[in-house]
This record gives sequence, structure tokens and C-alpha cells, in this order.
Amino acid sequence: MEYETVIGLEVHVQLDTRSKMFCGCPADYQAAEPNTRTCPVCLGLPGALPVINRRAVEYTVMTGLALHCRIPQFTKFDRKNYPYPDLMKGYQISQYDLPLALDGHLEIDGDPNLEHGRRPIGVERVHLEEDVAKMQHFPEDAEGYSLVDVNRSGVPLMEIVSKPDLRSPEEAHQYLTSLHSMVQYLGVSTANMQDGNFRCDANVSIRPAGSDTFGTRTEVKNMNSFRSVYHALEYEVERQRHVVEDGGTVVQETRGWVEERGVTVSQRSKEYAHDYRYFPEPDLPPLNIGSEWVDRLQSALPELAPQRKARFQDEYELSDYDADQLTGSRATADYFEETVALSNTKVSRPAAAKEIANWMLGDLSYLLNQDHRDFAAASVTPGRLSELLGLIADGTLSTSLAKTVLEQMYATRAPAADIVREQGLAQISDTGAIEAAVAEAIAANPKAVADYLSGKETAARFLMGQVMRLTKGQAQPELALRLVQAGLEAQRQ
Repeated sequence: MEYETVIGLEVHVQLDTRSKMFCGCPADYQAAEPNTRTCPVCLGLPGALPVINRRAVEYTVMTGLALHCRIPQFTKFDRKNYPYPDLMKGYQISQYDLPLALDGHLEIDGDPNLEHGRRPIGVERVHLEEDVAKMQHFPEDAEGYSLVDVNRSGVPLMEIVSKPDLRSPEEAHQYLTSLHSMVQYLGVSTANMQDGNFRCDANVSIRPAGSDTFGTRTEVKNMNSFRSVYHALEYEVERQRHVVEDGGTVVQETRGWVEERGVTVSQRSKEYAHDYRYFPEPDLPPLNIGSEWVDRLQSALPELAPQRKARFQDEYELSDYDADQLTGSRATADYFEETVALSNTKVSRPAAAKEIANWMLGDLSYLLNQDHRDFAAASVTPGRLSELLGLIADGTLSTSLAKTVLEQMYATRAPAADIVREQGLAQISDTGAIEAAVAEAIAANPKAVADYLSGKETAARFLMGQVMRLTKGQAQPELALRLVQAGLEAQRQ
């Protein structure tokens, strides 16, 4: 029997605010010493009263608007009750039946028969809550113990819940990366998965192909990268299929992804909403989100990745692939446009843009990937990259020499001109100097000369390579090839 996969994602995004959700404690907990970003509110001490962080509300509404959600005029906060050591008050302030945003969608690449080949994935809700404290476990100790760091408790956390519209791990991966790009473009979160700023849980089920009845779902947690999400979903779908085909029944439960083993394991039975005993938060007033406030936030939304990609293709005449890669993150797109603006070459704007795209997506991306960095942390600034390309344009550097210079720029942060001057890397365009290298190459390679004279014109390329070696890559390539061909033709006489 054929089965259809049904996936819904719950994405938690830590909002990039200066203070926590309901108190004035700094939200920069990542590098702080344990329990140094706390106060009576986030410690859950008796009598401490919360105050709503306006910026967090605005960031959540902005995200809802970017996801084409409806923003209700009335919203409130609720208490979600469950006992766990990382929950200081014994409950979490969240939103239940009246969230800040409802009924939106996010488009992903899908059915080619649809307009623009894109398919909308429904977004059920976007709501706002507080993060919990962080548990640190030390099982290797003889007695075994756990510690609680309260610094993270109370940090604003936005939850984006998709509808069960995703039909494969590939679609889930695409939805997740698109959402990740969106929140970065909006500037509401750094969305660093390695720091826990962007976390994902997945609800997964299977059903017979053609059925419109949902199967029993499991919730998969502990996925800390896009790669983990993809492989965890792939494994869980296959696991459920084997359970059903073997005559078993899928149990509704929470399962954790174990990266080292590549499997999901049972953690606990899945809770239902009534298990949390939600009730309205009595210490916070309901919020009335006025239309003027929403209109102001709508007008402040930045250009997002899909719109920027379309503009890059139109304005810079970039290919679909190049435009897609350059707009995958806001930092990359900003870096590209700043470099283009600084470019001062004699070629056309589209030609300059294409050259910049090639260097960014090729050699510079390679260097950044080696250090697990993105363009926001690039040691080669747009201005420095523009200067390097200028040295290629004016003939100072060949492309191969420029690659060497770029590596040193990346390692030392020095300007290209300084590296070229200090190491004597400028391209040689003096005919006499190159002719001497050509004569040496021809004299040292009689077989290549004979091959050329017998009609193998590729032998000239081989000899040009020898000239480049003799000049340590500094000979002007086109001039070197012309002089090699002239020297070879002279051998015919």
C-alpha cells in the first residue's frame, strides 16, 4: 500500500529584544555567567508582577503580517501549567485561544502546474510566550546531578505553527529554511540554530494515499539543525510505515531525535491542550491591537527574500540560481548590493553584478564555509572585495593571482593593494620578460613543440601553463598565450 506523509511544524523563534518578555532583565544570556540575568519576575518569586514587552509584540505582529496572517484586534496571555524544573513559576505565560496572528501562509516551491510553481503552506497561528530556564545535566558524575541556569527564563519566544500541509521531509526542509530567511530579513531574530534562537518540533503521521483522514501523529523534538530536521523526519516516516505494515499501531507520543544514532526514541506520551489547564493570565491586561498600529507595522516591513530575488533578476539580470543563492539570507543580499554599489569598473552593471556574484558564491563562500561563518561575519568587507575586483579590471592581477590574494585578505584582513605590493604579486605585462619565459618553456618541452607543429593546438595551452609556472603565475595570460603561439609559429621556419 502507498502512504502519504503528513507533517506540521512548530517553530520557536527567540526574539532579538534588549530585555526579556515580562521584566527588564537583559536578554543577552548566551555569554553570561549562569544566573546573572535574573530578577524576582523571571525567578518566579511570590508577589512579582510581569509587564509586557512592547517590542516583542511588534516583532510578532510583523512576522504575522509577513506570513499574510490576520491580526485580531483583541488578544490576551494565558497560563500554561505543567511541572518541570526549568519552569520557575510552575507555569509558562503563553497564548492559547487568542493569539496575535492567525490563518496565514508561506509559499514554497511545489506543483509546477500552479502559478509561479509555488504552493502555499498554511500557518495556523503565530503566538508569543516566554522561554524557560535551561537544564544542564551531568550524568557522568558518580552521583549524577542537574543544574538550572535561569538566564534564559523569560526571554521572548515566538511560536509559529504550520497547518499539516507538508507532504515530505523535503518540503518541511524548504518551509523551514524559507521561514528562517524571513525572520532574519525582518530583523526580529538572529535565528541562529546553534545558539537555540531558532528551534523546531515536528508533528508527523502517515495515511493511505488518497485518504483525507489524518493518522495518529508523533511529535519529534531535539532537532538542532536543518539537516537534523530532514533526517529525523525521513527516519520517523519510515519507522511509522514499518509499524503499520507489520500490523502494529502508531502511538501518539513525543519522540526525541538522537543525532549520533540517526533514530528517534520514545520520550513520553503526548500531552493534549487540556492537560496544561490553560486559563487567562490574571496579572496581565488583554491587548487591543489597533488598526493604526498594524498599518504602521505593515508599512515598516522590509523587502523580503522573494521580492528581493525578483528584483535582483530584473535589475542585475542574474540567473534564477544566482538570485536565489544571493537572497537566501539578508546578510548575503546586503553584502552583494553593497559591493555592487562600490564597484567602479568599466563593464556594464549586469556584467559587474555577475562577476561579484561569481566571487561571492565561489571563492569567498568556500572560505566562509571552512570557518562556519556567513557574510555578516566576513573578514573581507564589500569595499575590500570591490578593490580586489578593481585590480583585476585594470590588469594589475590575473584571476588566478586574485584568488591567492583573496585567501590572504581573508586570513589577514589586509587590503588587496597592500598584499600585492608587499609580496610582488602584480601581473607581468612586460613583453620582454614574458618572451624570456616563453623561450625557456619552448626549449624545455620539445615534445609539446612537435605536437603543436603536427596540428595539436592544445599543446600551446600546455606551454602557456609552463610560462605561468616560470613567472609564478604573474604573466598576463592573454599576452603569454599570444607570445607562445608566436614562438611556436617561428619554429616552422
